[in-house]
Amino acid sequence: MSIQLYNTLTRKKEEFVPLEEGKVKMYVCGPTVYNYIHIGNARPAIVFDMVRRYLQYRGFDVQYVSNFTDVDDKLIRVAKEMETDVPSIAERFINAYFEDVGALGCEKADIHPRVTENMDIIVEFIETLIEKGYAYESHGDVYYRTRAFKEYGKLSHQSIDELKVGARIEVGEKKEDALDFVLWKAAKEGEIYWESPWGKGRPGWHIECSAMAKEYLGDTIDIHAGGQDLTFPHHENEIAQSEALTGKTFAKYWMHNGYINIDNEKMSKSLGNFVLVHDIIKHHDPQVLRFFMMSVHYRHPINYNEELLSNAKTSLERLKTSYENLKHRKQSSTNLTEQNESWMGKIEKLHHDFIHEMDDDFNTANGISVLFELSKQANYYLMEKNTSVEVIDAFMKEFEELFHVLGLKLEDDSLLDEEIEELIEKRIQARKDRQFQLADEIRDQLKAMNIILEDTPQGTRWKRG
Repeated sequence: MSIQLYNTLTRKKEEFVPLEEGKVKMYVCGPTVYNYIHIGNARPAIVFDMVRRYLQYRGFDVQYVSNFTDVDDKLIRVAKEMETDVPSIAERFINAYFEDVGALGCEKADIHPRVTENMDIIVEFIETLIEKGYAYESHGDVYYRTRAFKEYGKLSHQSIDELKVGARIEVGEKKEDALDFVLWKAAKEGEIYWESPWGKGRPGWHIECSAMAKEYLGDTIDIHAGGQDLTFPHHENEIAQSEALTGKTFAKYWMHNGYINIDNEKMSKSLGNFVLVHDIIKHHDPQVLRFFMMSVHYRHPINYNEELLSNAKTSLERLKTSYENLKHRKQSSTNLTEQNESWMGKIEKLHHDFIHEMDDDFNTANGISVLFELSKQANYYLMEKNTSVEVIDAFMKEFEELFHVLGLKLEDDSLLDEEIEELIEKRIQARKDRQFQLADEIRDQLKAMNIILEDTPQGTRWKRG
């Protein structure tokens, strides 16, 4: 069976056939780096890391690009509030992003382009759109003529007339049409800026991904992906920009993950239910959060709360326990061959069942169900009086392979006891030296490793969470 994926552009599942046999060009919209990422940002990071892993597992050579928006209104505002500059804010939260998603088992992209490092190609892109009549300069700003692109709305399945109803011109904008969107913004007094043919300024949000996808992957790519909230206007605008420039299809397949709700309510700062990954992984194993995310199909909405996360932890531990039981039993197993063929056949069937489920639009929820069936069969096998090293190895290999595809770890690679003790001693000394910030940082580091500290009159005690 070939891989079938749901294409937002056509609103149906399609057979995945890359532009070049055996190779996949994949672009995933990355974060705007003005703060720690929230749980909503974590979902696409996990989902498309999984998609990349699975495509590689199925034999594809995947070229994976994911950008950082390292200059925009939010970064300018935060830099002003913190009395620093935009590059410092960006660098701080890019490092934090890598730390957080790394803890969640996400591998780095092949290329992580930054807007500020690609200003020349962005300016050149805009210049060409102006030359082709798709864009125009107005008082130092540059806008895209939305109506000039006849297929505008094809991704979000909206017509120009439908869009026109909600369109409006903001104060200070000097557009030909309310539907037009900004490609270049003239700098305000005191703002960070770059020189351009239209004066000092910086790019609009939508143009950056079009320019960087073209620069690093080419005119047409296989998969463009991101959160559902990016479908319109961001991805719609990317299509308009890119296809107007090249006259070619921008992306063959469009993938979008569903929303995250917190206790059945939409996550928002106004509701006070805004959950940062940085905070979650201080108290919970990051692998549990990843497992939880993959327990629901990526296109479906997912509800998050502490109870559901606790259930995910229990489920993940069940699978790990099966693996540990196999490893323990292997020590007393023999090279017994009787009935091996029957059990090897069951393992092989489960292997193909997993591929079958994952080939169906990367259905990790059903893939995890296969893992539980693998666990169940392993437990049945361990009930036998005599067990074979060959069968034990086959069960263990299958666990290891499928866990790796899902980006999960079977064995705890947290700190050794001696390392924990050493960090605790450093924290005690830091507190004696009144270096409270350092002490807090060490405590947070240990929390991230699922180590719980308890300060008592008799000294600091610790335990694994």
